[in-house]
Amino acid sequence: MSEKISKDDLSDGHMSLMDHLTELRSRLLISIVVFIILFLLCLVRVGDPASSIADQVYLFLQKPLADLLIERGGRMIFTGLHEGFFTQIKVAFFTSISISLPIILIQVWKFVAPGLYKNERNAMLPFMIATPFLFILGAAMVYYMVIPLAWQFFLSFEINPGEGALPIEVEPRISEYLSLVMRLMFAFGLSFELPVVLLLLVKSGFVTPEGLAAKRRYAILISFVAAAILTPPDVISQVMLATPIIILYEISIIASKIMYKKDAN
Repeated sequence: MSEKISKDDLSDGHMSLMDHLTELRSRLLISIVVFIILFLLCLVRVGDPASSIADQVYLFLQKPLADLLIERGGRMIFTGLHEGFFTQIKVAFFTSISISLPIILIQVWKFVAPGLYKNERNAMLPFMIATPFLFILGAAMVYYMVIPLAWQFFLSFEINPGEGALPIEVEPRISEYLSLVMRLMFAFGLSFELPVVLLLLVKSGFVTPEGLAAKRRYAILISFVAAAILTPPDVISQVMLATPIIILYEISIIASKIMYKKDAN
């Protein structure tokens, strides 16, 4: 028998197409304005040349490499007159997106929630809350675990000067370094969203816990292929991305079984 929906489970009212478009425009406008304000604030410098939020964020992202290079007198360079400026733009964009993401998700939720039944809102809310936390967890793993090990691996290819041999030293460009760090953070943050995606698919009935368990071997293969594409060509970062993905896949299977039994009851 189909479950009866009480009046309390219905959304508060009906909206026309124009009302929906107006609401969507309002939510988009709020998100864009918040992003632009944060972006401009990240670029503002007061007094000291490296006093902007973008400068401080870049110094933070640079620290794992600086800890390894300072002792040996290393440095970072930029080879184009515009490279330093556009690096600051990239950092400001990265920072403002990271800070405004929760606000954007809130606006998405406020737009979607009125069209859902009460039980659907209760089911979706935990996924909306978990999304930014899992992304931050993935980015933190990159910064504190993967990057230090990967940088040590890359720097091991330096060659000290010897008799009849020229030294081989690394002088990373700031734009290339930033692109690599952001790529790693994005890859790990996105990969850590796997439980949210899989549980939503199970909740929607597109897949079952048994189906996820049966496709385990394919998931492991895809994890290593994705790690090889998204990370630099070194074994350390690839294994350290593929391993959490596999673990999160197993956690998703266990969580989906629990959720599946709860929904069945």
